[in-house]
Amino acid sequence: MISSMTAFSRKELTAPWGTLSWELRSVNHRYLEISPRLPDTLRDLENPVREALRKALSRGKVECTLKIKAENITPARLDINEEFVKQLIDAAGRIATLAGETSSLSVASLLNWPGVVQTPEADQSEIQQAAIALMKEALDEFIAHRQREGAELMNIIQERLNGIEEQVAVVKANIPAILQAQKDKLQAKLEELQVNVDQDRLEQEIVYLAQKADVDEELDRLVTHVTEVRRTLKKGGPVGRRLDFLMQELNREANTLGSKSINTVTTQAAVELKVLIEQMREQIQNIE
Repeated sequence: MISSMTAFSRKELTAPWGTLSWELRSVNHRYLEISPRLPDTLRDLENPVREALRKALSRGKVECTLKIKAENITPARLDINEEFVKQLIDAAGRIATLAGETSSLSVASLLNWPGVVQTPEADQSEIQQAAIALMKEALDEFIAHRQREGAELMNIIQERLNGIEEQVAVVKANIPAILQAQKDKLQAKLEELQVNVDQDRLEQEIVYLAQKADVDEELDRLVTHVTEVRRTLKKGGPVGRRLDFLMQELNREANTLGSKSINTVTTQAAVELKVLIEQMREQIQNIE
């Protein structure tokens, strides 16, 4: 399958220690550019995240954001730093003695004092393992999204390839009539001018015109390039750059066909070919 470079996925997990959420999004880019956005407490995950994305993706500008929320989680227990509380009470008493006052350090003040009440921290290794597992789920969904869009892009490109083959068939079918029309036009012009021309010389001129207007080679190369585009699409994988190169080759043949045109049929076909090729090229910019 081929994949688009544009995709989005989001996965969330709620655990006793909090809520994790991953968001992956990507847009077109010539190369693979990864931008992890991780909480400070999980900064150690950056290298594993980058490695997982490098193994799964080839191109695209990818933003991967991890968020963790723990403020609404009720802890299982509260620990009191008793030794620290004793030190605070002792310090408050000594200060009160020095100031000649009675200590007014209340229980509420002690509870609000930083470091007195301690909430047990969740096991960081458990959180990291959960974050990695959740990231893999998000990445699987992300890849599936890219592949679905890739399948749609393939259908669009196949339709344009069919259109190119139709235009090639039209030109090939009209070549004999085009050459005969040129021959008749030349003879009519000579009769109008009442010029006597050697028959052999006339045949030579007709052959020259036929050679000048010969587009068989361009038509054959167009068919060859169309076949190669189909083969590349069927092969799948990261084929965006190769397809872009083939669009350049197709466009070159369409331009040559237009420059050799001596008839409205070939001129219109060349214009239509350029339109179809440009439509494909725009879609291929999205392919990995």
